[in-house]
Amino acid sequence: MRYWPTLVMVFLLAGLGLYLYAVELPKKESQERQDTTEKKVLVFDQEALSGLTIKSDQQELVFARTSEKGWVLTAPLKTDADQREVQNLIRALVTGIVARVVEDRPTNLAPFGLDNPVATITVEAGAARETFSIGDSGPLSSTLYVLRGSDRKILLTNLAPKDFVNKTLMTFRRKDLLHMSQGDVERIRLTYPTTEIVLYQGQEKPKSKWKLRYPIEAEADQTEVRALLFRLEDLKAMGIVDPGPERDALAQTLTVPKVKVAIHTADGDQTVKLYQPDPASGEAIAETSPNGPLYRISPVAIRDLTKELFNFQDKRLLGIDYTDIAMLSIKTPTEQYVLINQQNEWVLEDQPAEKLDQQATDLFVSRVANVPAEERVTKQAGPLAPYGLVEPAAEFIATGRNGKIAGKLSVGSHANGLAYAMGQRIPGVFHIRADLLTQIPPKKDLLAASLERAATSR
Repeated sequence: MRYWPTLVMVFLLAGLGLYLYAVELPKKESQERQDTTEKKVLVFDQEALSGLTIKSDQQELVFARTSEKGWVLTAPLKTDADQREVQNLIRALVTGIVARVVEDRPTNLAPFGLDNPVATITVEAGAARETFSIGDSGPLSSTLYVLRGSDRKILLTNLAPKDFVNKTLMTFRRKDLLHMSQGDVERIRLTYPTTEIVLYQGQEKPKSKWKLRYPIEAEADQTEVRALLFRLEDLKAMGIVDPGPERDALAQTLTVPKVKVAIHTADGDQTVKLYQPDPASGEAIAETSPNGPLYRISPVAIRDLTKELFNFQDKRLLGIDYTDIAMLSIKTPTEQYVLINQQNEWVLEDQPAEKLDQQATDLFVSRVANVPAEERVTKQAGPLAPYGLVEPAAEFIATGRNGKIAGKLSVGSHANGLAYAMGQRIPGVFHIRADLLTQIPPKKDLLAASLERAATSR
């Protein structure tokens, strides 16, 4: 009998735990969910939204969500929408928080700027619909008064005015002229009034490289091509002239394009022509189709896309990749030696048994192989004496794994941080950074043993 009090306490505690688990915890979670919902400006799930309308004194913009293109404009005209701008506005509503309910079913909207709202936004999620009237800024600059249509409550929210004020048709129209992703482009054709440049992506594995196909077959400057792709992806309209009398009049002023860009992807070809009918006006025009809209763009875009062949050439003058060098001959007025790559380890030709500082040697060979031309001095090599290239300050000759000479680089006189140079990859005389001349190590400095002795003697 002495165990009965203990058993009773056990049953009571178990019952209390069951009650808390079955009744109180769900009630608390339900209350928390309700509180969270009440604090939301918009309770619809962002992915469930199917329609959007933005109405102001000047215009009414209607959007629909499609499976193929995402958000599109359906009124006042049918065209692609700027996905980022639409998503930013929707995200602001979905993540918006109600700081407090100012009034429930108000009779006077004027104190909150809601008698003549900045904009009225209607969102649809299937058959469900919600409307918001955007009023004045709240006590803080990053707050707005909002009238929610479903419950007729004036809400003080953390919505930012920048997300809703001064939004126009141009804001929400798609402004990028080429519908592309850099990684999808396989070929680029740049056509100028007097020449043409064609770039294509090679098929090397695992990482393909861009190459020149026309007017020469050569390796391309990978950094320069990536910059070109970035500029094309970022090519955006500052204004749009839709088909009509204004477009027809503007088209009459367009004659020969400054540059025509054609890109090829697996999905097909896209073309944009860039014109500058009056350079003094500072205006530039883009055309993507004969009968489509004309686009006002920044003249800087024409400058950025008008390039010489040299800009797209691989400017590493030596003419062979670092990893393909089997032997490198180095000659200066005070040094002359040959480095040989034996089973991925560098040795001196005349001292093959001596161990070299591999890290220092690797770095040096890499610098020689990758030194780029900064600018062209002459297109064709003429008299070399003016550039100090008759008796160069440094000469490098690289032999490939097939035993044939595959790269040459001569460095001449230098001043103001630049040196004259000639290389095997591109004909002509160029400027390179002169610091390569100070980075040529004496043979003794490459010997690991001499480095160890020097460290021991300190």
